[in-house]
Amino acid sequence: MAKRRNFTPEFKAEVVLEALRGETSQAELCRRHNLSEQQLSKWKQQVVENVATLFASTDQQSSEAAERIAHLEQLVGRLTVALDIQKKALTFLS
Repeated sequence: MAKRRNFTPEFKAEVVLEALRGETSQAELCRRHNLSEQQLSKWKQQVVENVATLFASTDQQSSEAAERIAHLEQLVGRLTVALDIQKKALTFLS
């Protein structure tokens, strides 16, 4: 049974960018990196489908991150208060 190869995102990006530059043919790239042409085509299609996300508004991403941070800070505050209460109760009962 053949073992599946796993490629890093960096490797995939490097090969796709090389293919998009057009300096060598897709067949030559596939031979050089021991890939099937279908695999390279699939990677290129993924790049084309997801390229718009590169230009997505960073404001939206940063506001989502800020909301997440605020929520996590609230959780940390609650846990800190709960821990303080447990410590005081433990010292009181001892």
